[in-house]
Amino acid sequence: VQLVESGGGLVQPGGSLRLSCAASGFSFSSYAMSWDRQAPGKEREVVARIASAGGNANYADSGKGRFAISRDNAKDTVYLQMPSLKPEDTAVYYCGNYQPPRDYWGQGTQVTVSS
Repeated sequence: VQLVESGGGLVQPGGSLRLSCAASGFSFSSYAMSWDRQAPGKEREVVARIASAGGNANYADSGKGRFAISRDNAKDTVYLQMPSLKPEDTAVYYCGNYQPPRDYWGQGTQVTVSS
């Protein structure tokens, strides 16, 4: 199983980013996918989750109403669209999923929101 995140970077407050996560080594379309994040000095938190077929997405408070998770099962890729970024969105963002009996996560991509 390999999960490779990309698309992070430095952006000004109010800017936007689209994160991508390319998956390989498993049947991507069979599993729900998640984005988590971890800010410096804070615990890791869930941002969003999307069902295997892509029709059902759930958001934690951190992403609700702003972020949009989506997936392209033909490309084995999951995305996180992040508009209107705030300094408190600064974190390392990880994509992952649960394939019993364990979780799998990528190496993360850094998002820094600062003027």
